Amino acid sequence: MFSLPSLPFDSNALKEFLSKETFDYHHGKHHAGYVATLNAMIENTPWAEKTLEKIIEGTRGNTPSIFHPAAQHFNHAFFWNCLSSETQSIPESLQKRLSASFKSENEFTRIFTDTALALFGSGWIWLVQNPDTTLGILSTTNAETPVATSQKPLLTLDLWEHAYYIDYRNDRARFVENFWNHINWNYVTSLLS
Repeated sequence: MFSLPSLPFDSNALKEFLSKETFDYHHGKHHAGYVATLNAMIENTPWAEKTLEKIIEGTRGNTPSIFHPAAQHFNHAFFWNCLSSETQSIPESLQKRLSASFKSENEFTRIFTDTALALFGSGWIWLVQNPDTTLGILSTTNAETPVATSQKPLLTLDLWEHAYYIDYRNDRARFVENFWNHINWNYVTSLLS
């Protein structure tokens, strides 16, 4: 069975980006709800013995009642790890990979931002590593996740309204803009192959 992971920072530590109230709802209610639903759906089933990734891979496309909370649990836990209370510089090794795949760090930022602003409805924007080790940007709707594909997630931004509405109302663009100052680039870099 799964449990709600603790935030890797104090819920008040990112107040310039997201308020404690947002974290109380987003982490303490939304994410906690996905974990509770997942546990209820897999209890006394063979899925209860599987890893989260195996559950996501095995239920995608055929068991949405399990896939959705499993994927959302993964996506949210991953998102928390992508955030930092302090502005970080992008490590040189990641800068080189971004430049190789997107021509420059600025071009990566532009494409990621444009993709985030173009997403209609709820979903996630990802920086992923492709099987050939190039980097790409993936837009997923609802609970979709790169875990169910051959792409390795490196960074994500939650674009469900519950992620930003308390602090930004309908100003998704300002939320995305402020995200860039709160990324845990050391975590992202640690995931590179």
